[in-house]
Amino acid sequence: MLPPYLLSKTIDEGLKARDTGMLLLWIGAVVVTGAGTAILGILRHRTMTRIRVDAAYRTVQVVTRHVTRLGSALPRQVSAGELTHLQAGDISRIAQTLTITGPGVGAVIAYAATAVLLVRISAVIAVVVLLGVPALALTVGPLLGKLHGAEGRYREDQGALTSLAGDMVAGLSVLNGIGGKPLFAGRYRERSQALVPLGYRVAAITSWVQALTACLPMVFLAVVTWISARMAASGAITVGELVAVYGYVAALLVPVSSLIEGADDLPRGLVSARRVVDILALAPAPEEHRTRLDPPAAPGLLHDPVSGLVVAPGKVTALVGARPDEPRAVVDRLAGYTDSEASWGDLKLSDWDRTALRRHILLTDNDAYMFPGPLRSVVSGSTGRCDEDIRRALHAAAAEDIIDALPDRLDTRLENQARNVSGGQRQRLQLTRALLADPAVLLLVEPTSALDAHTEATVAARVAAHRHGRATLVVSTSPLVLGQADEVAYLVNGKVQATGTHGELLADQPGYAALVFRGSTEIPGEAAVAQPVEGQS
Repeated sequence: MLPPYLLSKTIDEGLKARDTGMLLLWIGAVVVTGAGTAILGILRHRTMTRIRVDAAYRTVQVVTRHVTRLGSALPRQVSAGELTHLQAGDISRIAQTLTITGPGVGAVIAYAATAVLLVRISAVIAVVVLLGVPALALTVGPLLGKLHGAEGRYREDQGALTSLAGDMVAGLSVLNGIGGKPLFAGRYRERSQALVPLGYRVAAITSWVQALTACLPMVFLAVVTWISARMAASGAITVGELVAVYGYVAALLVPVSSLIEGADDLPRGLVSARRVVDILALAPAPEEHRTRLDPPAAPGLLHDPVSGLVVAPGKVTALVGARPDEPRAVVDRLAGYTDSEASWGDLKLSDWDRTALRRHILLTDNDAYMFPGPLRSVVSGSTGRCDEDIRRALHAAAAEDIIDALPDRLDTRLENQARNVSGGQRQRLQLTRALLADPAVLLLVEPTSALDAHTEATVAARVAAHRHGRATLVVSTSPLVLGQADEVAYLVNGKVQATGTHGELLADQPGYAALVFRGSTEIPGEAAVAQPVEGQS
């Protein structure tokens, strides 16, 4: 607000009075004030940028810490798509909202200062300005209300759609196996098209809000300038005061725009913050004090009473289900991730210390996280395996070609989530890591879904040989994997309907044959059990 005041003094006490000394004095004050305003503008921008970045990182940190505490309880309460959308959109909105605090306080102070300065010039102009600014906000207010309501619904629907897309990508191989990809793709297309009109509505309201935000302050400035010019022409105010009024109102447009933008940003930020708070409100599964630490003295059966599945020691057991969620529920119970009556030997899994149970019964799937680091440490973890053990596990996972193609072989640094290798290579490295852990019971969920048929057959045979004498459960619908299993369990409506070898189930269970060979060019009646491939014992 200082430059308009100093300009009015320059005109009235310098130019109009023809006083060269005062003219130079006030011009010098204008120059100094302009330089100071420029410096403050730089500092303001740096401060707002710092606040925005700091807010984003703080939100990421608190969400990450809480997600880590939730552990296995997270996927059952929040979808991967929802977390993805939170990271992609909500965090930046929260950060943007926090940057309106400083300018918002400054806008209120500027409004009060302008009121005092205008009252000293003309009460009429002061009333016009002080009543006109709230009128601008009230004009845009109804549109902002509609915008926030539409954006809230759009945000929820978009999060659900992102979740559906994530689920489709994660289960693409399974969907192909059961012939469900066209159905899911059609459902995604329908929901995506249903979201388009709401997106257009949000865009239309946003365009009106932005248009009014840019237009109304300029109209307001023109009205105030017209009133002030008429008063200057009549002699009610001086020419210097006319220039000051114009400067005050023009300068006030910046804080007014900040207030209007803040009224727009704040509800958006609250919608996003509510999603973050909802995730932070999720509680991890209660952890009871459990004392069991050691595995059964003699190899015992891993049994899930709910489904009737029994995983025998020393065998490779395959689990097949028409609905992907049903086998997953079974392995979650067998791994102790959900409370159940599942048992290992004579002991219920609920009696075990969870950390100890993870060492003996290991569940691995394609969502298993891979941290960055040298390949050797990524696959061996805290086990400290020697290079020979690592190479044996790589051979079992048919992953030697990955090492041979990398510049530093086992010392090659993998990026976060192993993004510098392909999806199929990452899956084989995840399998290598699971084999190196060498648990008493290994539960594998779709371990070959991203592999071609030849590599899949090789992996199935080598894993069976590598795990000889230890209990292994593989969830898959691939006939190449099922043909290598000692026993296959056919799951229908969450219950084991039949067990036997792959060939026996093909002959005795039409539903099993239709499930396994759906979408395949082979004829179930002519299908044979997968033949051993090179590398099988």
